[in-house]
Amino acid sequence: MRELIQELAEAWGPSGFEHHVRELIRAEVEPLADEVYVDALGNLICRIGDGERRVMTMAHMDEIGLIVSHIDQQGFARFASLGTLFPSTLVGARVRFENGVIGTIGMENQFTQRRNLPATGGFYIDISTAGTNDDHTDGDAVVQIGDPGAFVADVVWRGDRVIGKSLDDRLGCAIQIEVMRRIREQGTPHTLYFVFSVQEEVGSRGAGPAAFGIEPDLALVLDMTTTGDQPKIKPMPVKLGAGAAIKTRDTGQIVPAAVKNLIVQRADEAGIPYQFEVLELGSTDGETIQVARSGVPTGAISVPVRYVHTQSETADWHDIQAVTDLYVAVLSQDIDL
Repeated sequence: MRELIQELAEAWGPSGFEHHVRELIRAEVEPLADEVYVDALGNLICRIGDGERRVMTMAHMDEIGLIVSHIDQQGFARFASLGTLFPSTLVGARVRFENGVIGTIGMENQFTQRRNLPATGGFYIDISTAGTNDDHTDGDAVVQIGDPGAFVADVVWRGDRVIGKSLDDRLGCAIQIEVMRRIREQGTPHTLYFVFSVQEEVGSRGAGPAAFGIEPDLALVLDMTTTGDQPKIKPMPVKLGAGAAIKTRDTGQIVPAAVKNLIVQRADEAGIPYQFEVLELGSTDGETIQVARSGVPTGAISVPVRYVHTQSETADWHDIQAVTDLYVAVLSQDIDL
């Protein structure tokens, strides 16, 4: 599973351009599922089982990124964001475009404007190459207005800690694949739909249509959550290494008590470590799933991650295992809501 996490996290796939990631995942899930298909928006949907109750789980394939909005004659590209970018993490970051061109993010007045960081409009991507500034080429590769980019960072394991870009939510995708493997072996009394969604980082645009088409009786979202165990950060009880984070509320969703209690019950029965999550800023695909058709009871089990939306997101292997075990415990048994 560690190798799969690394492969998915290092893959290129900003919001709206998830196709490379989807093909990697599809190769993993096709031997496991009874049915695999891609919907009109690009969500990858996998079905296992044929029970009466329809249960959907979802992890998103996309990562934060950017899209070129203007390029000047010197080869400096302005950009718009694809997802939430934190200005404090941008200077010096490398960006890879789909054709392989790599640029470096710079900031206007970098050495005179240290205290008040500008919005993303004050940043640019340096894609200039000596002698080719007029067409912004790198060999045969060209960067044009409208081209998307994603950040460049290798995945590093430091003991049981994993560090890298786009653990949000490629880590969730890897967990969901592992859950599918175990469910295929253990069986399930339900019809399970495992969805790998698109465009979560830009407003959960893929989740609602997927839920509309599947019409689940219950949905569970597999995503990341922030932590409160690093220095001088807003207090939050979620911490690395303390187990799966069972969501109760975020800015887009209040988890129904019956759904939360079901998850807690399964964790207690299996002896799986967990903690409760109340996220004051941010939401997941659950925001749009819950309002599909006439409504879907929706819960979420999250992996605690430090430094979310940076090139060095950090997670703990014990939490990854706890989240995996908890999803299997919920999906492999009868559900009575």
